[in-house]
Amino acid sequence: MAMTPPGTPVRGPHLKLALLLGAAGILAALALSPYLMALMPLKFAALPMPLWAALAAQALQAGVLCWLLGWLGLFLGARHGLDAPWLRAWVYRRPRDPARRARWWLAALLGVLAALLVIGIQRAGSPWHGIDPGAALDSAWRGALASLYGGIVEETECRLLLVSLFVWLLAWCNRRQARPWMFVVAIALAALLFGAGHLPTAFAIGMAHAPFAIVRIVLLNALVGLVTGTLFWKYGLEHAMLAHFSADLVLHVGLPLAASL
Repeated sequence: MAMTPPGTPVRGPHLKLALLLGAAGILAALALSPYLMALMPLKFAALPMPLWAALAAQALQAGVLCWLLGWLGLFLGARHGLDAPWLRAWVYRRPRDPARRARWWLAALLGVLAALLVIGIQRAGSPWHGIDPGAALDSAWRGALASLYGGIVEETECRLLLVSLFVWLLAWCNRRQARPWMFVVAIALAALLFGAGHLPTAFAIGMAHAPFAIVRIVLLNALVGLVTGTLFWKYGLEHAMLAHFSADLVLHVGLPLAASL
């Protein structure tokens, strides 16, 4: 059975699906909190408000952004077949298009391979430093929770919104007709912005202290973005989410545990 070609228009409403993304964004932001607290303890210690209030505000902000930006991404991408088809079928109680195949194993595998490639590039020519098993376990459970944020919030904002927006803009310049090269350009641009979005945290923890380090951070994160963006285009947002989640599990759970052996 042939798969629905990428670019086939999506019919239907978007609000309930966007609200689901918003609710998931709230939970993902709360799950990210232990990771951030360990990564930037001084920042949390200097908060001008109670910790619970800061975490609630952060989660609410993430939820609202996922809702609004998710709706916009669904709206802009609908004409060009960029969607979350499995979530849409579930939310609106509609049968899923039987011609649209799932490739969950492929998404997970590509996410893992992208993460391993990132680790390989990072470690090239650098000595492997072991860490204490107790610290590794602490880092691993925090990293496992943080992986939900990457899979949900970052994919909603950087794939669903940005890829859809760039495709929409490029198609608008071509009488609203999207061409395959436009999806490729949109995926690349969104991946670079995704990579650049990691710089503020890198600056805060002192990782981006030289031009080479800045470029490396952007490009390594963009590599994962290229993989998830392609999966979003070909199979839907859910496959991109799974790939990103799988990559983060390798980077934030598998890597510290391996370093403790």
